[in-house]
Amino acid sequence: QVQIVESGGGLVQPGGSLRLSCAASGDPFSSHTMAWFRQTSGEEREFVAAIRWRGGTTFYADSVKGRFTISRANAKNTVYLQMDSLKAEDTAVYYCAAGYGIITSSTRNQRQYSYWGQGTQVTVSS
Repeated sequence: QVQIVESGGGLVQPGGSLRLSCAASGDPFSSHTMAWFRQTSGEEREFVAAIRWRGGTTFYADSVKGRFTISRANAKNTVYLQMDSLKAEDTAVYYCAAGYGIITSSTRNQRQYSYWGQGTQVTVSS
């Protein structure tokens, strides 16, 4: 079992920055992939970014590449999502997720992730 708690959401103006945190506890993470997804009302959950706990390989959606950075702090069992140059279309509930043994081609598939946090709201508005 893995428990996940997100934090760091809020209201920010277009062009601003936010850093989301995802604190994980439970099973060892060495074989896990951690990811961020986001969802707006009436839409499907959308992949944002992922990182392999072992090795630190990262994956990004095209819509956030160059603006968002996913990273991990091993000693804290925490994953971060640094979001810069935020746009109104980044407004969503952001979810952190963990999955075990996910192959590269499936990294963006939410069905591969077994554990989810409760979500944190990010609103980009002037």
